[in-house]
Amino acid sequence: MSYKDYLNPTEKKDTRSGFGAALAELGKEDPNVVALCADLTGSLKMNAFADAFPDRFFQTGVAEANMIGMAAGLTIGGKIPFTGTFANFSTGRVYDQIRQSIAYSQKNVKICASHAGLTLGEDGATHQILEDVGLMRMLPNMTVINPCDYNQTFAATKAIHKHEGPVYLRFGRPKWPVFTSSDQTFEIGKAWKISEGADVSIFATGHLVWNAIKATEVLEKEGISVDLINIHTIKPIDEEAIIQSVAKTGCAVAAEEHNRHGGLGDAVAQVLSMNQPAPLQYVAVNDRFGESGKPEELMVKYGLGVDDVVKAAKAAVARK
Repeated sequence: MSYKDYLNPTEKKDTRSGFGAALAELGKEDPNVVALCADLTGSLKMNAFADAFPDRFFQTGVAEANMIGMAAGLTIGGKIPFTGTFANFSTGRVYDQIRQSIAYSQKNVKICASHAGLTLGEDGATHQILEDVGLMRMLPNMTVINPCDYNQTFAATKAIHKHEGPVYLRFGRPKWPVFTSSDQTFEIGKAWKISEGADVSIFATGHLVWNAIKATEVLEKEGISVDLINIHTIKPIDEEAIIQSVAKTGCAVAAEEHNRHGGLGDAVAQVLSMNQPAPLQYVAVNDRFGESGKPEELMVKYGLGVDDVVKAAKAAVARK
């Protein structure tokens, strides 16, 4: 496959809807699946599950810490809880409960978080968490997943149901190009090679995968060959894919809708520093809070646009 195979998507869908659709399907497949939401059922697209399985849906209200405690308790009886609220409230507000009751205890809870990053848009800095991946990947026993489009979010939701242990699943609010296959196999911890290249490795996650695909098109026209990889699982990260790619290209870019501290870039840097030292450029928010605005405009203002990925790739090549 080549990045060119993904350049002309026929539709846009929000990744949160991929989660909602998969959750409703899981409800039909497994009677042990239960769902909990902190007063944001519509925003998390959990309506279909709630309507179909009212006895397995728990509306906790604006009591996120209580929701996490309830989810941990439900696992003791063999249930598989999926919790849902905004990413800011799924992590920062309830970090102690996640650490103590879920990660430390290795409870089989799926923490499903919508409206992550800058693309939450007009709700502003108080809701646009850019630190959640760092918070979650630092916790022992926690798996961290950040899919790139509707179809991959659907597949990831189905995959984490089969995974035994705590999971943080991150997705977003805006309608985004749907470019991955609807029948894909999602393998936790296994990176997805989008396109082969020889000059620079671009590791992207979440919404930035699409921007990286568009950047690859620009770079190829300028004679720069890109090894493009979708890192949908940030923990456990696919070290082999990163090492093999950079051993070939000699430099790399990490692109993410997250603070430059603690996210994908730092995860890639850790792998490279210990195994394959090479120049690495970050495409990430530069240690700032967000602000209110249109998602697309915020992505550009905060250095996450297609042009920013192109510039980072050129800078990485220049450092070789």
